Amino acid sequence: MTDTQTPATQTPRPARPVISGREATDAAPTRDAEIRRFVRQRYGLRGTLALHREALGWDLLRAPVNVAMSPLFLIVKLLSALLSVMGAKRAAAWLSGRQIFLTSNVAQRIEADLQGFVADLDRKGIGPAAPPDRIRREIAEHAEIRNAVAEITTSVMVFAAGLLMFRRATPGVISLAGPLAEMRAHGSAVENFWLGDRLGRAWYWAFPVELSPWQVIATGVVLALIASLITTFAGLIADPVQSLTGTHRRRLTRLLERLDQAGEQPSSGLAREHILARVGDLSDAALSVLRSWRG
Repeated sequence: MTDTQTPATQTPRPARPVISGREATDAAPTRDAEIRRFVRQRYGLRGTLALHREALGWDLLRAPVNVAMSPLFLIVKLLSALLSVMGAKRAAAWLSGRQIFLTSNVAQRIEADLQGFVADLDRKGIGPAAPPDRIRREIAEHAEIRNAVAEITTSVMVFAAGLLMFRRATPGVISLAGPLAEMRAHGSAVENFWLGDRLGRAWYWAFPVELSPWQVIATGVVLALIASLITTFAGLIADPVQSLTGTHRRRLTRLLERLDQAGEQPSSGLAREHILARVGDLSDAALSVLRSWRG
């Protein structure tokens, strides 16, 4: 006898829910625990050491190029924001999406880890509702913010070096190049003085060494190369500090909150970390011009 009983209807797999309202409140503690775990594993001392092993290669050559492209990045972002305010949303989105920096191995590793983190949240039912293309775009911008923080860390180091060595504010390599070139030229002149070092110090105290502009430029170029290498590994300091202060956790939380807003397009604005990094460059140039004008 043939069994004519109708088979049970299979329940379709539910679509990924949008985390909002009451559900977002209920899911927040679980998501926050996952964020804390990711930050601890990726940006803690052991995690950042493993991450920066990726920089031992072509990143050492990409670093100075990316530092040189930073002003162009700022201009593109500001133009994008201006176009957005003027109502040219499509042009602003196109301009904002242009790739300015060379993608480093460290950035690729961070993006891959974050995409894996978001996928893990999806499997647990607490992932963001944004489409995959937007998730990739937002994660790439998140990685660029970390690069800006590395530049800020380098600027702090340069500023501290200027205070310790010359007792003057040096917010960047431009303002540090002049006194460092002067120190090198003075030391070389004293060492080669025909009556010896002691009389040489007295002579060049009374008659300071004349500094060639090319000496300052050469010193600035060398300092810029050194600073770019420091920036490449600045995360070894910045990452653990930001983990301890909760900065990484808050930044990642804001990223997921933006991705929860499935119906909205990503902002073409400029993150405050990028602004702070460029403010250091602008203040460095302005301070150098002011000192040159005063003589």
